[in-house]
Amino acid sequence: MADPSSYRPKPGQIPDSPGVYKFRDEHGRVIYVGKAKSLRQRLANYFQDLAGLHPRTRTMVTTAASVEWTVVTTEVEALQLEYSWIKEFDPRFNVKYRDDKSYPYLAVTLNEEFPRVQVMRGAKKKGVRYFGPYAHAWAIRETVDLMLRVFPVRTCSAGVFKRSAQIGRPCLLGYIGKCSAPCVGRISAEEHRELAEEFCDFMAGRTGAYLRRLERRMQEAAEEMEYERAARLRDDIGALKRAMEKSAVVLADATDADLIAVAEDELEAAVQIFHVRGGRVRGQRGWVTDKVEAVTTGGLVEHALQQLYGEERGDAVPKEVLVPALPEPVEPVAQWLSQRRGSQVSLRIPQRGDKKDLMATVGRNAQQALALHKTKRASDLTTRSRALEEIAEALGLDSVPLRIECFDISHLQGEDVVASMVVFEDGLVRKSEYRRFQIKGFEGQDDVRSMHEVIGRRFKRYLQEKQKSGEWTEEPDGGTAAPVDGVLTAAGEPDRADGRPADDDGRPKRFAYPPQLVVVDGGAPQVAAARRALDELGIDDVAVCGLAKRLEEVWLPTEDDPVVLPRSSEGLYLLQRVRDEAHRFAITYQRNKRSKRLKSSPLDAVPGLGDTRRQALLKHFGSLKKLRAATVDEICEVPGVGRKTAETVAAALAGAAPSAPAVNTATGEIIEDDGAPPAALSAERGQER
Repeated sequence: MADPSSYRPKPGQIPDSPGVYKFRDEHGRVIYVGKAKSLRQRLANYFQDLAGLHPRTRTMVTTAASVEWTVVTTEVEALQLEYSWIKEFDPRFNVKYRDDKSYPYLAVTLNEEFPRVQVMRGAKKKGVRYFGPYAHAWAIRETVDLMLRVFPVRTCSAGVFKRSAQIGRPCLLGYIGKCSAPCVGRISAEEHRELAEEFCDFMAGRTGAYLRRLERRMQEAAEEMEYERAARLRDDIGALKRAMEKSAVVLADATDADLIAVAEDELEAAVQIFHVRGGRVRGQRGWVTDKVEAVTTGGLVEHALQQLYGEERGDAVPKEVLVPALPEPVEPVAQWLSQRRGSQVSLRIPQRGDKKDLMATVGRNAQQALALHKTKRASDLTTRSRALEEIAEALGLDSVPLRIECFDISHLQGEDVVASMVVFEDGLVRKSEYRRFQIKGFEGQDDVRSMHEVIGRRFKRYLQEKQKSGEWTEEPDGGTAAPVDGVLTAAGEPDRADGRPADDDGRPKRFAYPPQLVVVDGGAPQVAAARRALDELGIDDVAVCGLAKRLEEVWLPTEDDPVVLPRSSEGLYLLQRVRDEAHRFAITYQRNKRSKRLKSSPLDAVPGLGDTRRQALLKHFGSLKKLRAATVDEICEVPGVGRKTAETVAAALAGAAPSAPAVNTATGEIIEDDGAPPAALSAERGQER
């Protein structure tokens, strides 16, 4: 625990200007980012008597080891920079809202020649028009199914669209009138785009004029005694009205607004957002966060606004944002929202009428979301805590292993030997910390030797990171840090394995943080190899155990007999999850590596030869064997291949040894086309480790 006075800036050193500040811990990681109208006044609050600080603030300043700041011109710039740094550094003491699910959107891909209507999740893409988010994907599909009667926009995938265009026959939706079939030329690209834009206008809330136009056309058809067309228009109007009924009118005068409500207690906060467009609720979403910093309701609202609109532009930011409490100060936030929209945005608390009533509804949703989250969280926390305590007790650890790393080796009969490292923190997966290894020290099958190499490489990198941060300067035997993969700068400072300097700007680094427990997939030999690798590096504060698959026994390096945990033990279940995840990650990497090797071709190594010309060469000659036998002049006949490239290709193929012929494992037939990889790999799967 650090003393804040040890890194407190000198008097007068902090500027009295707007800016953004960062607290770093002893490893150089950014642990907190904040903004201030006056850096001098704000930072002075952190260096008062610890007894007068909020408990969460006290924990942050005693965890930190340094503070730095960046001066900006205005408070709006400070708000934008704070959001960017929180997103970049992911500081542990900042409030960070996380979606409790990946909400689906109704998307129209206006960036394609023939726009497509589909369900999309995840990050938004440029050139795609989004509507929502929706609570369920089936709600989107029901709405789209109703609207395709009137707006028969393409909904098929690129593969289906291309196939229909090739055979000159539309898919089923084209035959039943729910697609205008641009794939076979029933309408032009311009007409189809106009149809997609009308679909977007209707979804955006401009419904009244379009319905009146359809009703007028229906009356005209009836007057002209075209009763079939009139009936079809009547059904179209009914379908659109049913689609509109799915989102009832909640605000009059076609209001566009987002309503944000917050429910909180001492430890956590839940945020609910209703997206109202054209007076109707078009989407809903919610977040839950731990209150890891001392923050008011206005502060929670400000963080929610940053999360909600930090990546948005234009109409995605509504004209009106209604909140339960205003950030302090409110002017920079309102100005920031207006800049992102491109016009004035009203940020206020509703005082009366329909908007206040709807805000109460959003608030009730937030309260229910918080109650449901706490019910789930209590169960999860209890189970995870019990599992970690059981592991610590069974292995004789001084404290529960908050960070567990598991290693596994995978190969196919001694080829393509790889290893995986998966990380669990607080009993939960931490996929951003996963790592993969290729075994480089030797060739062949030796799981024990492979485990020794991987553990050694992982913890050599950890020692290098400690040396760089100044926590460790010498090996136990007095030497300098051993390089990882042979990479050390002339000054002895460690670089990354690819030669680029290691980060020192607070971003999470590779292998920078040690686990409390290393789990290896295997028995006593693998555990002994892992322990030996740690001992050779002088690391004695990391526990090691192995989990053998046969009887699910836990092996320790200093014990002759395994530790047997009860089958109903939560600790055993957690160790099994960790082991199985490491095995899944390793075998996936091994399969991908083997697949790339089997599909590789001598043409891959030809400089300047891309995928397009490589495919053109194989298509022209039919196989790699025939291409190898071709002359330079014959290669030049391929469109796009010049004489210099042809000479390079001929030289590369002449120097490459012909690959062994592929064999059809079902018939024993030799496949002469050596340019194609064997089709069947299923027989090999049974040999995988």
